[in-house]
Amino acid sequence: MADVVGDLLAEAGVPHAVIDVDWLRRAWPAPPSDPFHGELTLRNLRPVAANHLAAGAGRLLLAGVIESRAERARYEEALGVPLTVCRLHVALPEVRRRLTSRHVHDPQGLDWHLDRAGELAAVLDAARVEDFTVDGTEGAPRQVAARVIEGWQAAGG
Repeated sequence: MADVVGDLLAEAGVPHAVIDVDWLRRAWPAPPSDPFHGELTLRNLRPVAANHLAAGAGRLLLAGVIESRAERARYEEALGVPLTVCRLHVALPEVRRRLTSRHVHDPQGLDWHLDRAGELAAVLDAARVEDFTVDGTEGAPRQVAARVIEGWQAAGG
């Protein structure tokens, strides 16, 4: 979805950068105390964000998951700019359908993602770190991306 939001921003002439947070943390093995490489993510995010801002990005669009208010504060500190968080909500049956399609040749990965989807939905419901929510259950990607941008603007982003 972040790529599609980035495409719409580019079409509107808005200088920006899209950063997939998962790629900033992709390393193996993760320490037992930090199974999702949160510390590595923030160490990598600081210079990446600074470089994009120095290169003229007026907006930084991050694709990732923030699971607590404390983590949100750490992201904002790492970015060095105010953070507006959009929760892209997709109904769990649709999440399961999309994951099943995506992991058709990876049953072990599918099982992990299916378990994590329900767990993560509960974590995000409790944490309430978002400034606004967009329903991504239905609609073409460009329609959902347009709703993200509308919500971002309405939230003051």
